Amino acid sequence: HVQLVESGGGLVHAGGSLRLSCAPSGGTFSTYVMGWFRQAPGKEREFVGGIGRSGRFPVYAESAKGRFTISRDNAKNTVYLKMNSLKPEDTAVYYCAASVGAVISRFKEEYDYWGQGTQVTVSS
Repeated sequence: HVQLVESGGGLVHAGGSLRLSCAPSGGTFSTYVMGWFRQAPGKEREFVGGIGRSGRFPVYAESAKGRFTISRDNAKNTVYLKMNSLKPEDTAVYYCAASVGAVISRFKEEYDYWGQGTQVTVSS
């Protein structure tokens, strides 16, 4: 059974930065495609970005391009989401997810394991 644990959320002013981390326990981290999603109150959970097994060529949602960076360290079994130039509209619970599939999917249904989420709040 794979458990994902996110950390690094918090309260930040607009324009600030945060780095989220996600470390799974169980399973073989290097074999998973990893994704980051977020869910704001009253909204659907949406794709933020994802990264393949090798860590090359991450994919981002339009809202994240140019501001967010996803990386992974397979030696440390950790995936990261670095968020810069944060905006109030980035406020949400952020989730990491793992897929046993081979490609990075934007669809939450394609992910097999989920973390409990970490709150990110951006004040204006």
